[in-house]
Amino acid sequence: MLDFLAQTLAGKVPTQTAGKNSHLRWQWWDEGILALTPHQSVEKTLVLSAGVHGNETAPVEILAQVVDSLLAGELELQWRLLVILGNPAALRSNQRFQHSDMNRMFGGRWQQFPESIETQRACRLEHAVDLFLAESEETICWHLDMHTAIRSSYHPRFGVLPARTTPYDEAFLSWLGCAGLQALVFHQSPGGTFTHFSSEHFNALSCTLELGKAQPFGENDLSQFDVTKQALQALLSGETSPCAESAPLRYKVAQQITRHSDAFVLHMSAQTQNFTAFPKGTLLAEDGDTRYVVKEDIEFVLFPNPNVATGLRAGLMLREI
Repeated sequence: MLDFLAQTLAGKVPTQTAGKNSHLRWQWWDEGILALTPHQSVEKTLVLSAGVHGNETAPVEILAQVVDSLLAGELELQWRLLVILGNPAALRSNQRFQHSDMNRMFGGRWQQFPESIETQRACRLEHAVDLFLAESEETICWHLDMHTAIRSSYHPRFGVLPARTTPYDEAFLSWLGCAGLQALVFHQSPGGTFTHFSSEHFNALSCTLELGKAQPFGENDLSQFDVTKQALQALLSGETSPCAESAPLRYKVAQQITRHSDAFVLHMSAQTQNFTAFPKGTLLAEDGDTRYVVKEDIEFVLFPNPNVATGLRAGLMLREI
């Protein structure tokens, strides 16, 4: 039987590139890309991805376990499913990326970066999703892209949802809560993330799931993500997931901190956790004559990172909805 993760990390084409069991047919499309199709007709399509950043290994291990269960026939698949390990080269080297951050490249933005293994891979992933969803006649289309955060967080499991012109389906948001997400963050402007690409181009209900903190392979405590894994298994097999009594908190982006030059200074320590609260008037960052200050009564920081390349996001400030 295909060992999808081991084969991807080995960087080799599998000896068997297609197969089936009593529930599904599978086909290896490309390095780290696997399509699974139920024998019966279904009305739902799901793109399930992880490893867009190569040092974020817990979601990769979770996804590999789910794929193993599907290929072993232990789960009766109820979706057309495209599984993607985003950046195999970075996974093999346990680095966030080899040259540039691939999760800023989607929606054709890879053409604006110097050519690298990430620009080539972003193009291939867009093409694979396009092919898969172009075949889709289903009425429901989801994309779940699983990550881990660089920093620790007051909400260890949270979701980031791309900006879209139509409201999110409440059943989708409810499932995210059932998957153990403690907070949901709603973007207000377009971005270069994988989930924004699928949402913008295919009207998919898309979410970036942030699950804990980045650790090397073998050092993850996967038990803390059992609720997410169980929710995924239930989703794929058409079962109902048990939900927590309290729904996730909801936030929207109030402002973005962008690094424009080498003079950029972020006034936060390396220990500042995601969702740390700052009161109105707090100086957050400076970049030459540009000053970033808290404008709302309280704003919460997300993804603070002073080491990003010039022109990229160095943090988001949120307000609670």
